[in-house]
Amino acid sequence: MTDQDYILFENYLLGDVSEEEKKTFEIRLEEDSKFKESFNTYKELSSYLEHTFENEDASKAFKANLQKISKVYFDKNKDSVKIEGSKNTYHFYKYAMAACVVLFLGIFMFNQFSNPSYADFAHYDTISLTVRGEQDALLKTAENAFNNKDFAKAEDAFSKLLKVDKDNSELKLYRAIANIELNHFETADALLFNLQEGQSVYKNKATWYLALSKLKQKQYAACLDILKTIPEDADNYKQVKNLINKLD
Repeated sequence: MTDQDYILFENYLLGDVSEEEKKTFEIRLEEDSKFKESFNTYKELSSYLEHTFENEDASKAFKANLQKISKVYFDKNKDSVKIEGSKNTYHFYKYAMAACVVLFLGIFMFNQFSNPSYADFAHYDTISLTVRGEQDALLKTAENAFNNKDFAKAEDAFSKLLKVDKDNSELKLYRAIANIELNHFETADALLFNLQEGQSVYKNKATWYLALSKLKQKQYAACLDILKTIPEDADNYKQVKNLINKLD
């Protein structure tokens, strides 16, 4: 699509076209599928912006951002795009929005909806549990279920193992991860809080997965606060810092 197409979209939506232009536009919609798709996208996004900036303060903020972006846009394209003066600023905003809608919406939508996801960071190695005599069969069940991402079966096995070995930090960590995967956040967080407050070698890992639990729940502020408590000497601090940068 060209800049003129977006201006045409805006004019059509505002009813600012002649009958002949309207007829030509609608014929093109019927015959050009890409044009129609672009128009529908523009219409939906314009409606979204109208709803989002329906109050006066938000509208002013939007116009301020739009003015900055359109100034850059038109400075770069001054040889090919010319905006005629008018008696009020309405026409400026109308044509500026049409000309730079893709640029602005790209920035706006990225800022609004670019929060990192749990799946981006929930990566863990294959586990290998230590054999413990008569618990060996159940340990293998838990290990295989976890590694095969059968988290319901893994949770059941870890739960049974912890009834016998209730202070085992390794089992608590893997049971917590299984429960995050199952969206059983209350159980997972309780296990992770317990590990976080202790002094086991899993303390920092527990804090990391507690942050990921909050991330999966879309509790971004809580996730960030937890991440900032992880020390720089943690084994996965590079990953921690990466997530902090995406959230901060």
